Amino acid sequence: MNSHKDLYNMGKKGKDIIQAKGFTIEVITNDFVNDFISLTDIAKYKSDEPNDVIKNWMRSKDTIEFLGLWELLNNPDFKPVEFDGLKKEAGYNAFTMSPKKWIENTNAIGLISRAGRNGGTFAHKDIAFEFASWISAEFKLYIIKDYERLKQDETNRLSLHQLLVLANMESYNAILIKQGIPQRERLLLLNKMAIEQLKIIENHHGKLLP
Repeated sequence: MNSHKDLYNMGKKGKDIIQAKGFTIEVITNDFVNDFISLTDIAKYKSDEPNDVIKNWMRSKDTIEFLGLWELLNNPDFKPVEFDGLKKEAGYNAFTMSPKKWIENTNAIGLISRAGRNGGTFAHKDIAFEFASWISAEFKLYIIKDYERLKQDETNRLSLHQLLVLANMESYNAILIKQGIPQRERLLLLNKMAIEQLKIIENHHGKLLP
């Protein structure tokens, strides 16, 4: 999985939204797999003070254990010693936690915390769905339903782009044949072309089609 900085930068490339019971929830669409969903937007379902809702959720020992397990499974640079210390403190009245503190203390990548007017907290979809369950099981189902719709739309767009790449490759291959390029060299050139065009699609899939 990408580093926390890489995830932040990729998030600037493509954004989508999902709708759940009248609430708009932002989604950072990175690579068709590691999507990050706005916890801030989800928390607005429960309160007009979403940051407080998120911090309250992160005070729970169950939450800290879940976040830590997710990181252990997905983040080779996670700090398990620091995690164990936080896990022992979690659940007590004096324990407080925020996304920024969690990221800084454990080198976590499952959460993204942004400051400023357009800031907020984003979480990998696995974590976001867990948070949504804590907010409301019903609300979570609405989120998942529209998220699945979003992913299907992305798949449809990608399929169309792949067909365009194949068409371009056929045209290019015809040109290479006319130029007398040997088959082995043609295959190398076509493979290079396909990789370059698919990278463009991956980097800009949110902008290519409406």
